[in-house]
Amino acid sequence: MKAVRIIVWLLVAVLFGATAWLVFGGRLPFMENASVAASDIGGPFTLVDMNGRAVTDKTFAGRPHVIFFGYTHCPDVCPTTLGEYAALKEKLGPDASKVDLLFVTVDPERDTPAVLKDYLSSFGDIVVGLSGSREQVDAAIKTFRIYARKVPGTDGDYAMDHTASSFMFDADGRFRGTIAYMEDQEVALNKLKTLIAGS
Repeated sequence: MKAVRIIVWLLVAVLFGATAWLVFGGRLPFMENASVAASDIGGPFTLVDMNGRAVTDKTFAGRPHVIFFGYTHCPDVCPTTLGEYAALKEKLGPDASKVDLLFVTVDPERDTPAVLKDYLSSFGDIVVGLSGSREQVDAAIKTFRIYARKVPGTDGDYAMDHTASSFMFDADGRFRGTIAYMEDQEVALNKLKTLIAGS
């Protein structure tokens, strides 16, 4: 009986792996950065902020910042993450003004600067929204080693699979780690405090 249970669990594991392989095209989102060195994450980029101004990596130089890639039509991960950041900023108190939170869309076709500004206004003034041309956004996705893939839906609609973690950078633009999706608030808060203190 024990042998049968083991075989059944092995079959379940194989089935899960095969399904994930088919769904994600042989590339699992949470494994995307597994073999990437910290020094390879981040770098030069050119985008447009939610007020229509051109920005680059130099725009945010000299300040610690956290970058999250998502999109405004996201049903769960993005609004949850932004809500958590609103809570974290409140807990940071005066130190909240010492770190920039950047939301980069992976869906620039729908997420124009105006759309981003309207969407992010629901979370207060805690986040700077960044968009741009498809080419600019794709270049940023490549620079930050982000996973993003369009998933066709019904009636011509679509969703976007994307990396759910946020990436932390110090004032010199060096990658300093990640904040996971739905990470414990105290753990995330301590990571932000460490990031600010070290910049």
